[in-house]
Amino acid sequence: MVYNFQMRRKFIAGNWKLNNNRQQTAELIGKIVTLTKDVKNVDIAVAPVFTCLHAAKEAIGSSPVILAAQNVYFEEKGAFTGEIAPSMLVDAGCTAVIIGHSERRQYFGETDETVNKKIKASLKAGLTAIVCVGETLAERESDKTNDVIHAQLSGAFKDVASLEKIIVAYEPVWAIGTGRNATSQQAQDVHAFIRGLASRKYGNGAEQMRILYGGSMKASNAAELLACPDVDGGLVGGASLIAEDFCAIIRLSS
Repeated sequence: MVYNFQMRRKFIAGNWKLNNNRQQTAELIGKIVTLTKDVKNVDIAVAPVFTCLHAAKEAIGSSPVILAAQNVYFEEKGAFTGEIAPSMLVDAGCTAVIIGHSERRQYFGETDETVNKKIKASLKAGLTAIVCVGETLAERESDKTNDVIHAQLSGAFKDVASLEKIIVAYEPVWAIGTGRNATSQQAQDVHAFIRGLASRKYGNGAEQMRILYGGSMKASNAAELLACPDVDGGLVGGASLIAEDFCAIIRLSS
């Protein structure tokens, strides 16, 4: 079968990072559910902090909003203080998890090796892995973007048999939380490069894999980015904390 980008359902995820208590989480989800109740052709996900997963699950209720976690560990149990196992996320109602975000790499020592372990453990538990990759400003200015993406994906996908339940999020580090964003052409170029790498390893499965853009996506730039043939949605940070702004992006995806 031959696949094309028109067959890939858009995916918009909100990464709430270290924000919102239980009440704020429930209120924000309630607004998102209400504002998107007539949206039928976009997958919507939210990723609150661990302590709010239960409140988030209750607020989601029977709506189709996907509950994701912001991180996971690659062991199921043991002496790993402060960590959360994949099965625990499933037990909390999660069906997806963000892995390898640049902030995890920068502040908490995440490596391509640990990203790979977390992917495999998450897939084994039945979670969808949202795998983040991206270059720093210095790497982009040194024309090393493709080298960095290639290294990160090679490490992430080591011994991963297929792309089933894998989503890739391209997040240029220089555009996260800075107000800057990649141009639509820059985003498309990297997304196409990612799909090409995946195609060489997995064949036609790469045409089904969704690739999200995640670097200061907001309502004012989302339409142009989402119009790119290899941009299948967004991993949204700051704009996802305001229901109206997040839902505006979702509607631009539909």
